[in-house]
Parts: sequence; C-alpha cells; structure tokens
Amino acid sequence: MALPKSFTGYRRENGRVGIRNHVVILPLDDLSNAACEKIANNVKGTIALPHHYGRLQFGADLDLHFRTLIGTGCNPNVAAVVVVGIEMGWTSRIVDGIAKTGKPVEGFALERNGEHKVVMEGSRIAQEYVQNASEKQREECPIEDLWVSVKCGESDTTSGLGSNPTVGNFIDKMDPLGITSCFGETSEITGAEEVCKERGATPEVGQKFFDTWQAYMDEVIEPHKTSDLSDSQPTKGNIEGGLTTIEEKAFGNLEKIGKKTSYIDVLEPAEEPSKGAGLYFMDTSSAAAECVTLQAAAGFAVHLFPTGQGNVIGNPIEPVIKLTANPRTAREMGEHVDLDVSGILRREMNFDEAGDRLIDITMRTCNGRLTCAEALGHREFVMTKLYRSA
Repeated sequence: MALPKSFTGYRRENGRVGIRNHVVILPLDDLSNAACEKIANNVKGTIALPHHYGRLQFGADLDLHFRTLIGTGCNPNVAAVVVVGIEMGWTSRIVDGIAKTGKPVEGFALERNGEHKVVMEGSRIAQEYVQNASEKQREECPIEDLWVSVKCGESDTTSGLGSNPTVGNFIDKMDPLGITSCFGETSEITGAEEVCKERGATPEVGQKFFDTWQAYMDEVIEPHKTSDLSDSQPTKGNIEGGLTTIEEKAFGNLEKIGKKTSYIDVLEPAEEPSKGAGLYFMDTSSAAAECVTLQAAAGFAVHLFPTGQGNVIGNPIEPVIKLTANPRTAREMGEHVDLDVSGILRREMNFDEAGDRLIDITMRTCNGRLTCAEALGHREFVMTKLYRSA
C-alpha cells in the first residue's frame, strides 16, 4: 500500500488543520450548562459541551480546568466558539485563550444579564458563526498536518495480540511521514514502566516519563487504593477477557506505539505538544472519556481506539475510530466497530495488512467519513478533576 501524502481538511487561522468543522457552545461551569444547551437547541449545526465542574476549583485543578476548556475551543476541528459562564472574569479568560488562535469566539455572563438575554444574544452569535462555518471549504493538506491520538479500552487478550499491534503498525508507518501522535493512560503502564522508559527518544525523556508515572503512583494510586487496584486495573471486563493482571494489560497497552517509534516528550494533561512532529506521551487517566477529552484539548484531530470486549466511546469534537480483533465483539457490537481486524487471529491477515487497513479508514475519516461513534451520537465529554473543590 502506498502511504498517504495528504488529506483534506479545514485550514484554521493559526495554520492548524481540522477534519471537522464544529461550532461549539462551551460552558465555563456547571451553572452554565442549561443556557448552552438552549443555545445549541436554537441553532442547528452547533454543539453544546455540558460538564460538571468549574466552581470553587483552585491551584493545579483550576489550571487544568482552564487548560482543558481553552484547548477544546482551540482544537482545529472547531471553527468557532460561544462561551457562557456564570460571571465574566473567568469567562473572559476562556475567551481570551481561544482568541489567540484567531478563530471567532465570544463570551457571555449570566450574572447581571439573566438567562433569557444570554440565550437570545448567544443564539444570534451562534447562528452567525454556524452560517459562516458552513462556507468553509476543505482543502488538500500535507500529511504532516495530521495529529492522531491513541488509547485502548475494554481490553482483552485480543487487544495485545491484534488490535493494539495494528495501531502500533500505523504509528510505525506514519511517524516517519511527519505526523504528530500521542498516547497516555499513566496507571495502565504499571508493570511495563521500565520498558516504556526505554522507549523515550533520549534518556532524559525516558526519565521524564518515569518520574511522571512514579508521581501518579505516589500521589494518586498509593494514597487511595485498598489492597490493590482490583475492580479498576484490570477491570471486570478485562478479567473476563483473559487479562488477569495489570502487568499483562500494560504490555498489551504498549503495543499501540509500535516497535520502532520513540516518544519525544512527556505532556501534562491537556498540554499541547511543542517539540514538533513525533510521538508524545501524555499524563492521563486510563478512563476512556477522560483521556480522549484531554487529548482533544491538546489539539489532536482524530483518535484511534482499539477495543477488545467492546467500548462505545465517542467524543464531541475529535472523531474516534474503533477497531477490534475480537470476533465476538465485531459480530455482536458491529455498529460500534469501524475496523474489524479479527482476521489476524484467524491468520487471514497479518499486522502489516491490518495496519494498512487502519491507515485507509483513518484517511477516509479525515476526508469526511463519519465514524460509528459519530453516526450513533456518542459525544462523551468528561473533564478530569485532580481533587475536591474548596
């Protein structure tokens, strides 16, 4: 298979390229969800992103909240944004952050205006934005403009044997072409952390990963676990699918980054890559919706999601391509599966062929094909919270 040299996308004001053209109605906080949903209901072609947080957060937790919301609005799959918050101070902080991309964005505060006025004025601006966005045309863009994130979910033995190595084959083929890619799931690398450390492009990068992993263990896992991570890592679904330990799960997880590719930097949650093209590790939860939300907020345009037992994850702004090597999942949950690579286990295809098929479906998705998750309306948007609010 000839590797792709280009795809069609939407060139944004800051030079980034998106593969979708969303107008987002973005709440600063939980109190603004209703107003955002009313605006989105009024103006077809817009999408509201309700969430549960944004009040009385502080310190690193507040910084992550802003980074996630600003990054979501900055994602190149987003054409324009209407921001609604309870008060104008923090609302303006979101607006100003998104405005740095050059894309259209406007904010509204509920305090001293009331919901009726905000919904009316927000709807007027949203209509203007969505009509302008509808005139935006796709253009041919070099493959170097493609940003791809990866994560696995509901893993089983077929994940490490089939679907995860398929993603790894994709990464090994596409990384030399100059794409930017990202993997994460900090806790899920437990047991393979030393191997992952060695995959860093330099000893310093590898140590940065290991320090990040150790901090997650020391600050998140150890203080809050019971006797171990039973019922969480591995999950009940993992165990039913044949993964009995986190170590087994971890080594299968690492198959997603291929055999040849080294990661060049380690990112904070929702941090945009800054070292140029290449593979990055991001410090994230292993929960599917949280991880994909953080990766989308870092600017990634399309997501590859291998699943064993069958995960139904989607994302409102970053299309999620799901693949499986589990024949039962492909048969019983086929409406969620964009690519069936179960032929690997039947020896009907090899990893090279499976990787080519993943490249093909990814390019078709980038060029406009809806994923299963998009067609079924899966828009899981889940913010990561570091600790309790004040």
